Amino acid sequence: MAKTEHYFTRFENNGIYHVYNRSIDRKPMFLSDRNYHFFIRQFDKYLSNYIKIYAYCLLGNHFHFLIKINDLTDLTTFEKLSNFKKSNESSTTHDIISNQFKKFFQSYAMAFNKENSRVGTLFQTPFKRVRVEEENYLRELTCYINTNAQKHSLVKDFRDWKWSSYHNLISEKETKLFKKEVLSYFDDVDNFTYSHIEYVKRMDSIERDFYIED
Repeated sequence: MAKTEHYFTRFENNGIYHVYNRSIDRKPMFLSDRNYHFFIRQFDKYLSNYIKIYAYCLLGNHFHFLIKINDLTDLTTFEKLSNFKKSNESSTTHDIISNQFKKFFQSYAMAFNKENSRVGTLFQTPFKRVRVEEENYLRELTCYINTNAQKHSLVKDFRDWKWSSYHNLISEKETKLFKKEVLSYFDDVDNFTYSHIEYVKRMDSIERDFYIED
């Protein structure tokens, strides 16, 4: 369950954040592989100029992202990217990131509603976010996100879930994930994979404030 402060955390330059949310009625927000692919494309479209993606997991009725905010000090440049008007020259980093997330959520919800003859809001508001400041917390959170499908019994082995960042982070293939930065917190790929396996062994006994109910 999200803590109250997770609804009001403000985004700051170079900050690392856990962003997560759920469908408003707890019903699936992904009904096909096409939905998952579209969600990822829209996230990239609206957020990739503003953030680095460390990890993610998309599940039936909710999602998790671990992101790092770019340095948006030059707000004039980013106003052009985000179509801000000159009257918003005093917009903060938080305003810009929040606005991009809003556009992203709206674009996905409109497409999902049209495809499924659905009307109304799809996502809970406001979306949840928490600042990540400790390395140990970041490592644990990365493992939590990548193994989340197993926690929710969507698969028996988290490595069988294709809608997480796990395989992209250990692969040598090109990816938009900032895997070098992520792996640096684990020293190397071997320790990264080991940490995830060990995390799964004790996941039922771990209590953290980033858990989200089905």
